[in-house]
Amino acid sequence: MSSSPTKESIIPKLAPPNSTPLHDPPSPRTHRALRRLQSAHTLGNSQPSLIQLQHRQHLQHNQTPVSTPHHSRGRSNSDASNMTPPPNLGAASRRPMPGRRPAAADALSLDRLIRDGPPDGDIITALESTRLKILDQGIKSDTDGMSSLRIYVWLILLDAPILETDSYLALIHRGASPAYSKIRNDTFRTLTTDPLYRRRVSEASLIRLLNAVAWKLHDAKEERAEELAKSDNKHTVNIQASPEVQSSTPTLKPRARALTLTTDGSDAGKSEPGTYVQGMNVLAAPFLYAARSEAEAFVAFYRFITNECPGYVRGAMDGVHKGLALVDKVLAIVDPKLSLYLMSKNMSAEVYAFPSVLTLCACTPPLPQVLRLWDFLFAYGAHLNILCIVAQLVFLRNSILSSPSPTKILRNFPTLQADTIKEVTLSLVKKIPDDVYAEIVSHAK
Repeated sequence: MSSSPTKESIIPKLAPPNSTPLHDPPSPRTHRALRRLQSAHTLGNSQPSLIQLQHRQHLQHNQTPVSTPHHSRGRSNSDASNMTPPPNLGAASRRPMPGRRPAAADALSLDRLIRDGPPDGDIITALESTRLKILDQGIKSDTDGMSSLRIYVWLILLDAPILETDSYLALIHRGASPAYSKIRNDTFRTLTTDPLYRRRVSEASLIRLLNAVAWKLHDAKEERAEELAKSDNKHTVNIQASPEVQSSTPTLKPRARALTLTTDGSDAGKSEPGTYVQGMNVLAAPFLYAARSEAEAFVAFYRFITNECPGYVRGAMDGVHKGLALVDKVLAIVDPKLSLYLMSKNMSAEVYAFPSVLTLCACTPPLPQVLRLWDFLFAYGAHLNILCIVAQLVFLRNSILSSPSPTKILRNFPTLQADTIKEVTLSLVKKIPDDVYAEIVSHAK
């Protein structure tokens, strides 16, 4: 969502299984830098690789790559480094055009592309090829949805920054955050019916991650408040020193000060996330399940909520409510009959879709299918979750229209079928007017 794609940039349909990889769908995620990540287990003694060269560059700039803590689940220490795309590339130039020539990255498997990096240093084309491979082939995983590659692909697609493990540990060692009691009230209820999640992720791990995120968000708010206070003091001094103010009526001073405070406060409210809102526990759960360490899950989750959907985690959850209104609007466009029927039953999206919007469908099992759906959303824009929810309503169309009480049907959505949802979602994109699609792209900001 941070790089607003155009409606035309979404691929019209999925390629059939085992078909020739597509070469012409555009990449809707612009301004993304493909980062190199490689496991310490695979670092060899051959000639310097691209990740080693990048590591040297980071050392020259006093930066340290990610190193994840050791855990009992066989996790590895990993390097994560940003690769900055060439300058002066506009959105149009980063979007593949129909009939583009096959790129060298297309011939590589997704695993090799992530491990070895973009051929010839062509970051933009390699990132485009990565998205196409996710769409056409998916990320290989076992029946439990586990993949050693997935978290690194997510970190790349989210353009997550480098994080020292010690920085995460420092947040943990600060103890309970101001939101700690709220966090403890939610964590024990997280995906309680999912045995895969419960077996792999402990409640203590989730508490630590959410508490660290709460501290990080708290610090960001404190820094913002200090900046606003300094700015306010500067404005006050300038106003008091102004000859025009000195010679004017006394009421002008407080009016000018009130205007400054109102403007600053409104800016802060629009741009800052909160520290914790109910539902963040479910939103964080897949990150912990997919990651090989808490530090990886932390940096990916924090990047996601602050860059992709800050409107979802502000106190008023304004982004979620905008998303719910868009579910109603999109359904009215793509299926007027179904929309009118639900409205006649007083069934707006606020009634049945709130958890699905807030958690990007993570509230609907099974978890392996959630991970596959998130692969698609992170590759082509998390805002497409709105269309994914509408796609699930389309699946249930006949059942809803034939039911005198659709509330019972929509109380719990049917199990996720990620590939089918993706296919229907991509078909819905073409039906959405440009102005509505623009709202979908920006609704979570």
